[in-house]
Amino acid sequence: MKIKKIGVIYGGKSSEREVSLKTGAAIAKALKKEKFSTVLIDSGKKDFIKKLLLSKIDFAFIALHGPFGEDGTMQGLLEILGISYSGSGVLASALAMNKIYSKKIFESENIPTPKWQVITSVSRLPSTISRLPVVIKPAKQGSAIGITIVRKKSQLKKAIKNALKYDDEAIAEEYIEGTEITVPILGAQPLSPIEIIPKNEFYDFYSKYAAGGSWHLIPPRLSQKIIYKVKQLGFLAHKSLGCRAMSRVDMIVDRKNKIYVLEVNTIPGMTATSLFPESAKYDGYTFGKLLKKIIELSLNEKTQS
Repeated sequence: MKIKKIGVIYGGKSSEREVSLKTGAAIAKALKKEKFSTVLIDSGKKDFIKKLLLSKIDFAFIALHGPFGEDGTMQGLLEILGISYSGSGVLASALAMNKIYSKKIFESENIPTPKWQVITSVSRLPSTISRLPVVIKPAKQGSAIGITIVRKKSQLKKAIKNALKYDDEAIAEEYIEGTEITVPILGAQPLSPIEIIPKNEFYDFYSKYAAGGSWHLIPPRLSQKIIYKVKQLGFLAHKSLGCRAMSRVDMIVDRKNKIYVLEVNTIPGMTATSLFPESAKYDGYTFGKLLKKIIELSLNEKTQS
């Protein structure tokens, strides 16, 4: 398929809107440098549908994060309109966004993930809480929004209330102390893993998006054997959810070198401080070349699925 016009869909209505605006702007700028006819379309505006239809695009590069963009809803709309788009389809996007269902799939596929339990209210605390520290997080959010590491029981109710501000379900997850690793997946190729050293307690919103909020090491300070296992496990997690074209898999490697998969991000950030383009650059991809490869894979893998 020869693409005539690309619409970069960005902004949106989620709590990650500001990050999406930066991601979309960076993608549009790079695509224009690659000589693509490109238009930015903000899905958070009231006239979004009208602008989308009037734009006459034949490919949508989705640069949205969080609900109403990364969770299958935008993908479903584009399917109905017959517009090809970047990344994973409706089901894979929804599964990856929902930590409850993605964890169930990881367990069914024997992909190691920290122990977890669902929380729906402050009054009904799960048994998982008996051992601290524990990680409390919303079930369907990204960018570490609403996440708290609880080290004292006195912090618990506040952490759960905070998580439930963003979602009607939250997760209590076993805290694993170790090295934070992320593995970008490009088609059938796991790219170079990155070790993340956040300045804050964990890889929170500030660490992800503020300049200097974290240090990134490529390659990670792990043995070649563990790096190989991390890459293979990342690709397995990507495939287990039915993802296509690209994703970024977040993991923890504990002190005994046991690897745990935390989550799969189907629309990784593409800002100046983002991990996916940093890893791709290390592996020889310019930003423009990376975006062209994602478009090619999105079209080809959809045809094959």
